[in-house]
Amino acid sequence: MSSDPVPINLTNHFLIAMPGLQDPIFGQSVVYLCEHSPRGALGLVINKPCDIDLKGLFDKVALPLSRPDLQSAPVFFGGPVQTERGFVLHEATFASDDQPEHPVYASTMVIPGGLEMTTSRDVLEAISTGSGPRKVLISLGYSAWGEGQLESELGDNSWLTVAADARLIFETPVPERYAQALKLLGLEPWMLAPDAGHA
Repeated sequence: MSSDPVPINLTNHFLIAMPGLQDPIFGQSVVYLCEHSPRGALGLVINKPCDIDLKGLFDKVALPLSRPDLQSAPVFFGGPVQTERGFVLHEATFASDDQPEHPVYASTMVIPGGLEMTTSRDVLEAISTGSGPRKVLISLGYSAWGEGQLESELGDNSWLTVAADARLIFETPVPERYAQALKLLGLEPWMLAPDAGHA
């Protein structure tokens, strides 16, 4: 029998920063993991707004934004990688009922669990006209971990993990997302010691 640890797959999970994680980028963050494999992990921070709203972002890319519900929605800091690029996390959209596994947009990652992450301009064009996905979170940049890096950080008690809940991404007010993510584990922020470490 092999003694190698069984690889974990945290795709479609939240990473919740432990209070002791004093990182200027990831401290107090909630990261939605779009992909996790033995090669590494990719995710988007969902609770750190940038200083630009969606109206401002659409103005920058020369697109109108006809959806009043999104005009003042924040653009998020998704992570420190490719911060000049937009990443659109959204509910699943399908080309047609007879091809449900084919995404509508040119560059879409289908995430097991029901969400998609698109990086091509066509999703912004669809959102601008009102025909795109209804539930969206748009970030600049993403978060990435190399092979074994996330597992090492989990071993250091830097993160808590919990299965993702889309309502937290799309419906929960931004200032409440960290506490609400902890509540998915039955925890409150005050229950966690401010310094991460092994018991």
